[in-house]
Amino acid sequence: MPAITADVVTLPRITGPTPTDTERPVRQIITGHRGYEGEGFPVVRAFAGVPRADLDPFVHMDQMGEIDYQPGEPRGTDWHPHRGFETVTYMIDGRFAHQDSHGGGGLISDGATQWMTAGSGILHIETPPVDLVESGGLFHGIQLWVNLPRSAKFTAPKYQSIEGTGVALLSSADGGALVRLIAGEIDGHRGPGATHTPVTMAHASVEPGAQLNLPWNREFNALVYILSGSGTVGPLGHPIRQGQLAVLGPGDRLTVTADATQDSHRPALEVLLLGGQPIREPVVQYGPFVMNTKAELIEALEDFQAGRFGTIPPDALRPHRAGA
Repeated sequence: MPAITADVVTLPRITGPTPTDTERPVRQIITGHRGYEGEGFPVVRAFAGVPRADLDPFVHMDQMGEIDYQPGEPRGTDWHPHRGFETVTYMIDGRFAHQDSHGGGGLISDGATQWMTAGSGILHIETPPVDLVESGGLFHGIQLWVNLPRSAKFTAPKYQSIEGTGVALLSSADGGALVRLIAGEIDGHRGPGATHTPVTMAHASVEPGAQLNLPWNREFNALVYILSGSGTVGPLGHPIRQGQLAVLGPGDRLTVTADATQDSHRPALEVLLLGGQPIREPVVQYGPFVMNTKAELIEALEDFQAGRFGTIPPDALRPHRAGA
């Protein structure tokens, strides 16, 4: 259940299509692969099987959970490096504590987003806070990797904390959908996230039987990921459900419709909308490093081993174990 809600009657309405607008068709619908990340928390690999050219400028995305942990079960990641891209952690429900080697950090909770520019190199940790490990509880979020162009690969690391209350809130034309705009632009409205690579990221809740039709930058690609629930996507109404990603073709607008009947514990169709301006540069990835050449990957590994990504602070956050 998303933490940020609103009375959509009072929100700005997204404008409807014009006679010359074209709908983005569905190119592919894929089902994410299930796996584990970090110290063993369950994820859905949302981009598995999608050609890199269709994802550009995005590199990787995990849906973390949705899971209701028992006491002692919550897991995260220990300290690890990144270089060459931006990591975006969006917490829909639950809490994640963060710290990095350049002074960033804090608690990401219930609708908040951490936008971290790894750039030239950073060490960081994301782990459930002590109270969540001890008590258990609901945990659900997204981690997205956004590539940086060659010209920005070695930009200085940066950390943005975007509180859930700070996102731009919009309503569909009929009031049946709430859109939380985290970064980028939709219909003349802008989200608070500042990005090196031009992207749009939004989370929409579509009520049963309602339809969300919104304008989308023609220069951007368009990805629709179903966080929970079921519905259809595109002008031909392709069925889509939780854990599936739709890759859309060119056009001016995109359409998502919620099925009239949803699961009893899911009152609405929850959708993540992503798009960005393709960078169209070579991508060579090795684990947490995303560069343009193999030589740059080797350099990244050597710089990490030589301690050039910063140092773990003396008051470092560490993974907590129940009863420890």
